[in-house]
Amino acid sequence: MAEAGGRPLVLLAAGGTGGHLFPAEALSTALARRGVRVQLATDARATRYGAAFPAEAIHVIPSETVRGRDPLALARTGLRLGVGCVKAWRLLGRIRPALVIGFGGYPTIPPLVAAMLRGIPTILHDANAVIGRANRLLSGRATAIATSFPGVLDGTPALAAKVSRTGNPVRPAVIAAAATPYRAPEPAGRLRLLVIGGSQGARVMADVVPAAVGRLDPALRGRIDLVQQARAEDGERVSAAYGALAIAAEVAPFFADLPTRMAQAHLVISRSGASTIAELAAIARPSVLVPLPGALDQDQFANAGVLEKAGGAILLTQDAFTPDRLAAEIAALAGTPARLAAMAAGAKSAGATDAAERLADLVMQVAGLARIG
Repeated sequence: MAEAGGRPLVLLAAGGTGGHLFPAEALSTALARRGVRVQLATDARATRYGAAFPAEAIHVIPSETVRGRDPLALARTGLRLGVGCVKAWRLLGRIRPALVIGFGGYPTIPPLVAAMLRGIPTILHDANAVIGRANRLLSGRATAIATSFPGVLDGTPALAAKVSRTGNPVRPAVIAAAATPYRAPEPAGRLRLLVIGGSQGARVMADVVPAAVGRLDPALRGRIDLVQQARAEDGERVSAAYGALAIAAEVAPFFADLPTRMAQAHLVISRSGASTIAELAAIARPSVLVPLPGALDQDQFANAGVLEKAGGAILLTQDAFTPDRLAAEIAALAGTPARLAAMAAGAKSAGATDAAERLADLVMQVAGLARIG
């Protein structure tokens, strides 16, 4: 579909979590520079992000994630996805996009299935080091597949032929933060720690990190400036714990300027979701990564392994993430600033600040679009 100026339209399909919306946001900005109009199909969770997403229209499509094997729950999920497919079919008939690109997760299934049935070109983008279940389900019919890491589909030759490695697009704020070079802490200077946990993982950080800081030598503890993401229900106890230790700490459930804070940090302690890994690599900051346990695809473990292999991170499974172990890791890193600098360089080697541009190029190629302006 094109308006008076002849500008083509691309529909982005992304579930309403930061891990899916952030790369979609970055792509939207890159496509706008090429003269492409963008609309977003998402689920109801995206309403938390308001109208900040850079798209001319946002469409909420019913969807559901498969959870467990209970027959009633599976039937309910199937029905909701079916309703979503019907709504998406009607939407695509109305807006007539040149291409639909999905960013993983079950909320992308209805728009992608509708596009495939209508013969509209499709791209799947997978942010993780292992392909997700929804993308794997759709991959056989997709026109092209974009991955963040190399070798994700090497074991499936029929799919590997469709793959382009673009990297995981990061927001403009991340690219701006990436311009700040890493400077290791002075031997007796301030040590800036950033603790982030993601929507599913902040509680373990609240349980472990304050206790670990309390185990540090008092001289080192006195050097620490700390910023920690904590769930609202954990915030008071985390703040109280740092107050008792006389630690300069800022504790909040959300930081709108997280890329800037990441650039200011000497060390980041975090889960290892795909967006976090992409931002750590782009901004080039050393990290201690604690993958979310229990995930069927073990995607966070695979993601963390990429940065660990590059020398940019220390990977700790959750059972190894104890106050004593974390205190030992922090003390060792604080005592060897050169190692922190080397880890920053390792993280940078795995990063790609131009991923949005590369993905936008792939969109233009698959859709057969010429750049406007």
